[in-house]
Amino acid sequence: MVENVLAGAAVGLGLFLLFRALFPPRPGLVARLLALDSVREGDDAFRRQLISPDENVSAFRRGLGVRLAQFYASRGWEVRSVRADLTLLGRSFEGYLATKVLLAVSGLLSFPVLVGWLALIGWSISLQVPLWAALVVGVVFFFLPDLQIRRDAAVRRRDFRHAVGAFLDLVAMNLAGGRGVPEALLMAVSVGEGGGTSNWAMARIREALGNARIVGITPWQALGQLGDEINVDELRDLSAALGLVADDGAKVRASLTARAATMRRRELAEVEGQAGERSQSMLVAQLLLCAGFVIFLSFPAAMKMLGA
Repeated sequence: MVENVLAGAAVGLGLFLLFRALFPPRPGLVARLLALDSVREGDDAFRRQLISPDENVSAFRRGLGVRLAQFYASRGWEVRSVRADLTLLGRSFEGYLATKVLLAVSGLLSFPVLVGWLALIGWSISLQVPLWAALVVGVVFFFLPDLQIRRDAAVRRRDFRHAVGAFLDLVAMNLAGGRGVPEALLMAVSVGEGGGTSNWAMARIREALGNARIVGITPWQALGQLGDEINVDELRDLSAALGLVADDGAKVRASLTARAATMRRRELAEVEGQAGERSQSMLVAQLLLCAGFVIFLSFPAAMKMLGA
């Protein structure tokens, strides 16, 4: 029964691929609008290539990722949260998609391995067990990159918020010294050129401010765009506050200082919460260890009382 189902699935998949090769689908409305916008903005192939040259991606993964990204674009799947996490981590969307598919395929390859191992040891088990096991492994492998990227992005986003808090203090100090907003931003970001955990965050902000002069936008607009790309609300709030300075002449030095203090208090609360969670987990581990030790001591006496 299982062999017939697998053979039918293979034949059906082959016919489906042959039909798609002979009659490729027409691009949808979203894909046509994206192509029209890219032509209108003068976008070239170099800017559309999202994989950075220094990323360790093979040619096969590169081609597979580009095809998958085109498929996502044709269907209108934006996955903004994933793109923001990848931008924050400095990874490409194409490489992410190719990794997901290749991991899922490698999980499905565990089916013949399990079948061969069961045949080698002489176990007469139905093929449905290794088949379902391979499907479960493939699904788990498919979602592993999402879990890893979400975890790494959360850590990096927390570090970035810490750097933004220091950046707000430096901007407020430069504004208090009589500098204008562009000069205050450049002076504040130049302080973070040394080593440390927040060096990469200051480098991203410095790169965004440098690109603003090349593209022809204001520095606070560049900070807002960077906040949208990496999904950091503090940068968007800073962009709006600095926009008030340029448009309405509002005095936001005290507001920036208050924002930095609020960010530090929230960061301190998060650290205290994490410390409390770790203390509770250590307490639970100690209780489990004590319970196992009590069971180990009382097991011989209990067996002797039961006459075993």
